[in-house]
Amino acid sequence: MAEVDRPEIWIALRDKDHALAEAEAVESRLAAGEDLPLAGRLVAVKDNIDVAALPTTAACPSFAYTPDRDATAVARLRAAGAIVLGKTNLDQFATGLVGTRSPYGPVRSAADPALISGGSSSGSAVAVALGITDLALGTDTAGSGRVPAALNGLIGIKASLGLIPVDGVVPACPSYDCLTVFAPDLGAATEAMRIMSGPCETDPASRPWPTDLPLAAPPNARVAVPRAAALAGLDPDFLPLWEAALATFRTAGVELVPIDVQPLLDAALLLYEGALIAERHAAFGAHIDAWPADADPTVAQIVAGAGKFTAADLVADQQALRAAQQHAAVLLTGFDALVLPTAPLHPTLADVAADPIGVNAAMGTYTNFVNLLDMAAVALPAGNAGTKGFGISVIVPAFHDQIAIDLAARAAGEPPALFAPAEAELVVFGAHLTGFPLNHQLTDLGARLAGEVATAPAYRMYELATEPPKPLVVRSGDGASLPGERWLLSPAALGRFLAALPAPMTLGKVELADGTWATGFVANEPAGEDITAVGGWRARRA
Repeated sequence: MAEVDRPEIWIALRDKDHALAEAEAVESRLAAGEDLPLAGRLVAVKDNIDVAALPTTAACPSFAYTPDRDATAVARLRAAGAIVLGKTNLDQFATGLVGTRSPYGPVRSAADPALISGGSSSGSAVAVALGITDLALGTDTAGSGRVPAALNGLIGIKASLGLIPVDGVVPACPSYDCLTVFAPDLGAATEAMRIMSGPCETDPASRPWPTDLPLAAPPNARVAVPRAAALAGLDPDFLPLWEAALATFRTAGVELVPIDVQPLLDAALLLYEGALIAERHAAFGAHIDAWPADADPTVAQIVAGAGKFTAADLVADQQALRAAQQHAAVLLTGFDALVLPTAPLHPTLADVAADPIGVNAAMGTYTNFVNLLDMAAVALPAGNAGTKGFGISVIVPAFHDQIAIDLAARAAGEPPALFAPAEAELVVFGAHLTGFPLNHQLTDLGARLAGEVATAPAYRMYELATEPPKPLVVRSGDGASLPGERWLLSPAALGRFLAALPAPMTLGKVELADGTWATGFVANEPAGEDITAVGGWRARRA
């Protein structure tokens, strides 16, 4: 921190001795044999998220309180070995996408102090971008976990609403608030999100994963992208970076299809220009009214605008939003994801000072609609134009988070990490193997390849005279070890797969070479030609 000399990142820091004592406690837990996937990782926490014994201010000094417990998400990271370094600066009450609306000072871009960092999770993003912490927590209602990622060359993951508990988080718009992660790479960000996810009794908005969620992007993904008209506001310097980003998807085998995204961008206007702004007034308007001297003038102006709306206006806009959600679902039918620029600009501090409302509104062009329409997104860096940072976002329907992560991994050239829970597995030995005719029956269900396996030396393989040909695996006293693949899928997908199996195929328990048992294709009686000696289905077809 001394080397980078960016004091505006922080609102509160932990005592160094306390942090070192916690590190020693983590070492002791490791020595005792605990599995701590985040051991020693330093974390910065946006100062609208509770950390026990550190004040929570939401960038408003008169609002400050000192919680006696961590927010659930923070507690889960610390239980996994992470060490919180301090609380970071933000746009006051998480209202802004610029990082300048704070009495603690504007947070400058990591690469260029003349440029904004993006908000509202400004300090968190810059703490990671400058290498001070390994991870940082932000929040995201309109893009606050994605815009700062784009401007500072980071990964930012915004999960489906409710997957990460938000208890212990100061609300901005309670119906649409999310807790997010910044990290330098997709694997680290995904790991932290996985650790934080899961229902919480103290968060009434938390949601469990559904039983039919997809666990992988399909091999030949089909992705929507905006037509040229929707890119009119994009900084001309970013256009080559945008085209280069699209080229990485094409190289990875992704089909890109231009569509009219204007209905999505229009829906975004409901967040600030309609009666939904009443949610912000309900969250913190009374405090601003009571302590006007502490309020950022732009934040106060935005919240004051809620007074002109009636309850009937709010109901009308909520119904308009439901219609927009349905329209979005129809618009994106047949696509695995939507890819957009994360932000159209990377303004200077002077630009924001000259037009604080207008510049902020432009920053949310491609992000504001995502939470309103109950979608998830992964923001990833896509290069720089000089010192201006550019990024893209992979956007998916609710609970299709893993598809967004997989597609982002293809674009970033990283191995895909698993975020969604894998509650069922299936081992296959024949026509369902990768590259074989029936493999699509797995990928169409969102199944995820988990690697190669081999059975215990207690099985024989027979070839059935079907079209396409299929093997039959039967347990035998004089069997051999057969090679296959392990696939992960949701419980509902496994049920649908089983229901569609033709006779004599069935699923049962198969003993693997390591002594474990897994669900796989088995039969009670042999049929067809015995091909065990060939050494597996791939060898047979070759």
